Amino acid sequence: VQLQASGGGLVQAGDSLGLSCAASGHTERRYTMAWFRQPPGKQRELVACIIYTGGTTYADSVKGRFTISTDNARNTVYLYVDSLKSEDTGVYYCAASPRWYECPSSAMYEYWGQGTQVTVSS
Repeated sequence: VQLQASGGGLVQAGDSLGLSCAASGHTERRYTMAWFRQPPGKQRELVACIIYTGGTTYADSVKGRFTISTDNARNTVYLYVDSLKSEDTGVYYCAASPRWYECPSSAMYEYWGQGTQVTVSS
């Protein structure tokens, strides 16, 4: 599976942004899809994930502000980010895990997109 992320950019605090991740390859298989981010100087962290059956999980820091979703064909995963804060700055990665029934840790994701930069200025 190949993943291509897009949609990052430079925004102001309080703005909204939509990220997309297009999947190609063996998309007929079941996957959990997720968004991770890596803030400057920090480790990569899980932001949100959506399991194959549609259940979602969010990091506490983004609950109520971020929304993860997929299209009907499950070929594209979206992350809508609202009320952005400076601490949301980082490189955002999409990832796919064959553990489609749960939201696993980063080590369980086999496929990664190239990352898209989100910079929030205050």
